[in-house]
Amino acid sequence: MCKDRETGLVLDPKYDANGLITAVVTDAGSGEVLMLAHMNAEALAMTRSTGFAHFWSRSRKKLWKKGETSGHVLAVKEMRIDCDQDALWVLAIPAGPACHTGERSCFYRRVGPDGLERIDA
Repeated sequence: MCKDRETGLVLDPKYDANGLITAVVTDAGSGEVLMLAHMNAEALAMTRSTGFAHFWSRSRKKLWKKGETSGHVLAVKEMRIDCDQDALWVLAIPAGPACHTGERSCFYRRVGPDGLERIDA
């Protein structure tokens, strides 16, 4: 590991073999985990320059702005990167549900002893 990457103040994301970095998105107000997605260098640059969350769609193999069709954008209040710069924490202000299913959070089910259980907010 590069010591400068771990303790320095230069943004130097450590992308995986596919050129992606994991991004965990939380509600900047409540702290609730909203979603998990991936960014490539272009998505990170677009997020930083526009103030709205952009991601790389692994299934569609293209850049997308969260909420580009639904209007449920994520206005980025702050971004943090972990110690070895291979994961991002995006603190955002959501303009509607974060999940494509219409749920506020993508994490609306708990794993229970008998399978999945719905969590009602």
